[in-house]
Amino acid sequence: MDFKSEILKYCSSIGLNTVGFMECRKFEELNEFYKYRKNNNLENEFEESNIGNRINPFIYMEHGKTIISIAFPYLHKAIINDKVYFSKYTLGNDYHKVLGIYLEKICDFIKTLGGDASYFVDNNALPERYIAYTSGIGFIGKNNMIITPKYGSYVFLGEIITNLEIEADSPIENKCGECNLCKAACPTGCIKEKVANSNICLSYITQKKQVEDFWFEKFKGRLFGCDMCQDVCPYNKNAKTSSIKEFEPYDFMEKANIDELIKIDNAIFREKYKNTSCGWRGKNILQRNALINLISMEKNKNIAIDSIKSPYVKEYYNRLLKLFKL
Repeated sequence: MDFKSEILKYCSSIGLNTVGFMECRKFEELNEFYKYRKNNNLENEFEESNIGNRINPFIYMEHGKTIISIAFPYLHKAIINDKVYFSKYTLGNDYHKVLGIYLEKICDFIKTLGGDASYFVDNNALPERYIAYTSGIGFIGKNNMIITPKYGSYVFLGEIITNLEIEADSPIENKCGECNLCKAACPTGCIKEKVANSNICLSYITQKKQVEDFWFEKFKGRLFGCDMCQDVCPYNKNAKTSSIKEFEPYDFMEKANIDELIKIDNAIFREKYKNTSCGWRGKNILQRNALINLISMEKNKNIAIDSIKSPYVKEYYNRLLKLFKL
């Protein structure tokens, strides 16, 4: 049986047309790269610190033969960010859940072919962008994002490990060339010639738990994520839109209400924001970021502080007033 063609046909039937295959093997070639990151304090709080776990897919399936990489496009229309905005990838349903539903269907299909399969969505330590590159999904741009021929960088990635032996695809040539638009546009200079410093990426800054004062004025309307390097990338100018209905933007995400976010309570969070792709970070991070944006941009301290119940968020409120002498 031609497992590859059967899997591709099934993926196409559920709306997925950017699928690649590679041999399941240890990524020994990434050892030195990860050591460099560790030795130069480039790891962040979301990364696995054990390098061995990052390069060994056999931890997840002892008898794995093939890794399947699948790109899920999420952009439904050309969106110009407002003064205050959420990153484009957060506007629809939580991608962790959406990808899980699709990947589970594919795993079930693989089992009908006589194989075993396990899927992953941000719940493993493996280098998913490198896997996507090696599988022929796209090339890794200077901004460290996977760039696909059809959807640009507006994709989520999911992986499946199976014990079926399937012919591998070939990597795509890097097409960044001399272009440095993303590097020039990056507001923090995190995009470097050799190794990007994700610790000063504004997308990461908006998500991490402890934000130092000197980042406050850099937010400039970013409620979660950044988008700057994607907005200027030439390969995103003509990116095809997604047909995955679960990623259609919610109105309240596309047109962010900063006043609602500053006053957000658990009920509003559960009703509206919990099931988005930024909901996993919780209510307090969204409320904190709204405060940072309002006070740093508007120098406005006229906020109903009684609506802020979290001591964590109140601490940021006080730090902002002190920093901007309000």
